[in-house]
Amino acid sequence: MAVFNQVEFDNHEQVVFCSDEASGLKAIIAVHNTKLGPAVGGCRLWDYADDVDAVYDVLRLSKGMTYKNAVARLPFGGGKSVIIGDAKKIKSEALFRAFGKHLERLGGSYYSAEDVNITTGDVMTMHKETNYVMGLEGKSGNPSPFTALGTFLGIKAAYQHKHGHQDLSGVKVSVQGLGAVAYTLCKHLHEAGAELYVTDINQASIDRVVSDFGATAVSIDEIYDLDVDVYAPCALGATVNDETIPRIKASIIAGCANNQLAESRHGEILREKGVLYAPDYVINAGGIINVYYETKPEGYSEAAATKHVEGIYDTLTEIFVRSDAEQKSTHLIADELAQEIIANGL
Repeated sequence: MAVFNQVEFDNHEQVVFCSDEASGLKAIIAVHNTKLGPAVGGCRLWDYADDVDAVYDVLRLSKGMTYKNAVARLPFGGGKSVIIGDAKKIKSEALFRAFGKHLERLGGSYYSAEDVNITTGDVMTMHKETNYVMGLEGKSGNPSPFTALGTFLGIKAAYQHKHGHQDLSGVKVSVQGLGAVAYTLCKHLHEAGAELYVTDINQASIDRVVSDFGATAVSIDEIYDLDVDVYAPCALGATVNDETIPRIKASIIAGCANNQLAESRHGEILREKGVLYAPDYVINAGGIINVYYETKPEGYSEAAATKHVEGIYDTLTEIFVRSDAEQKSTHLIADELAQEIIANGL
């Protein structure tokens, strides 16, 4: 299995493969860049088809965290970790304590937190073996509401840039994936008067959003063909690709999923089609911003975290304006902004 010659490797500082026979742990920790500070990024538990897919995912996510933390103007570098396996079968205290021991061995170059299929309770179990975790219960806690808030404000910023106002009354939004972040996003959108069209692999999640917010449920595949104003990818990545782009009718793509573009070239295809794309690691940075505030010497402040998250609106507006002026896709402008901050410091 090649690592160094993968495009996604991108000069990662460290990639660690972790295992523990007793608990069944198989994990990968990727530290992309620590120029602005220790690498910080969540841990994802996923049943990857093979190890190659897991390596690809962790490298891509890790680099994304470098850029996310930089554009969010946080004193963090970028890193990510994945645990390989079926969450319904392998979760145990022994598993997360074993993972915590591996985090401890890195000596603080990487701090982990919750992500897909990992709860704050799981992070607390890791914490029994290491202090190199963030998003702890009793401190900043669950970051999902802050990710949802940032995503909602990002949709408003995109709509303002595209249409000259941010009134979402009657605006049709398709939401793909209805996890904790997306549920709260749907709440914000519903309260703003948007019409919701939703899908998920979990029927109970669909039923909840339909019941609570009057959403219209559609099939997994149908979500791409809807005549909506905004497409919000909130599940796993790469849903904006060669197959789906010709089907997407929305003029705005803005959601909380990571790595929404299957390939970088898809961002330019969207621009040429007149679709405004809110770069994923910019719009979904609310969670990591909230986590940062538990590290403040004066203690965690929800008000301060919320104010920082609200800045996502202004950052996206800056990216949209630069994209128009320079005739470059928004994701490339976001990358350039991140690289400028990394090179020059916060």
